[in-house]
Amino acid sequence: QVQLVESGGGLVQPGGSLTLSCTTSGLDFSLNTMGWHRQAPGALRELIAGITPNGTTQYADAIKGRFTISRDNTKSTVYLHMNNLQYDDTGVYTCKLATTLQRLTTRGGYWGQGTQVTVSS
Repeated sequence: QVQLVESGGGLVQPGGSLTLSCTTSGLDFSLNTMGWHRQAPGALRELIAGITPNGTTQYADAIKGRFTISRDNTKSTVYLHMNNLQYDDTGVYTCKLATTLQRLTTRGGYWGQGTQVTVSS
């Protein structure tokens, strides 16, 4: 059984930082592409960052320069390091496992349960 478990969300002030973690089990993490999606209040869920097995990354324009995605294959874990958080970063952050970067935005793959990030003063 494949499982993705996120942690690290919470309440943070504007300009603050958080690191999200997503730990997987049930399959070979090192062979798969990982991504973080975000769903802001009243908006559709969107892919904001992805990382391939060899470490190639991609980012949505809204978070470039502020967020960094990384992975530790020895821990089967992907991270999202978020700096200079803004009000618009509020939302539910969900990790996804897929075979390619393209498939992070298509059907299939595996999802975590999501973790809430709230940016508020």
